[in-house]
Amino acid sequence: MKKLVFVLFVIVQGISLSACNTVQGVGKDISKGGQAIEHAAK
Repeated sequence: MKKLVFVLFVIVQGISLSACNTVQGVGKDISKGGQAIEHAAK
């Protein structure tokens, strides 16, 4: 039983870390898009 709980915990942690990386990547893309719009407005 403890081994099953540990495996599930590791899986959840892996999913959480990959989700953080995805959100961070989206934030960078939005930032770059904003910079391009700002540059075009000059």
